[in-house]
Amino acid sequence: MAISIRLSRGGSKKRPYYRIVVADARSPRDGKFIEKIGNYNPLLAKDSEQRVQLDAERARYWLGNGAQPTDRVARFLDLAGIRERAARNNPNKGKPGEKATERADERAEKLAAQQAAAAEADAAPAADAEAEATAE
Repeated sequence: MAISIRLSRGGSKKRPYYRIVVADARSPRDGKFIEKIGNYNPLLAKDSEQRVQLDAERARYWLGNGAQPTDRVARFLDLAGIRERAARNNPNKGKPGEKATERADERAEKLAAQQAAAAEADAAPAADAEAEATAE
């Protein structure tokens, strides 16, 4: 049986409150669980001690028995010093999509054309002034 340590949602609409539970990985998110080992209230300030409450001893026990934490719970365990979480790196996440890249290229081409036209317009009066100066 695959066991996971995950969040189970409670609270009303737009007022989330989560229990940190140990459950069978096949059971539904808010369904049956084996044991409740903590609470998470995302509405509280990030520096509040009441935001995440975790029974460290029981978390260690379940991790020792092969329970796999979800990413969010792994962050809590890392902050509590129970289990180190490997840092993730997704360099493609911050890159714009295909359409956004096309729009940026079009804007760059338009801007370059405008700058070239402005440079020609600036050069034309200067050439006229030189022609008048040499004619005199």
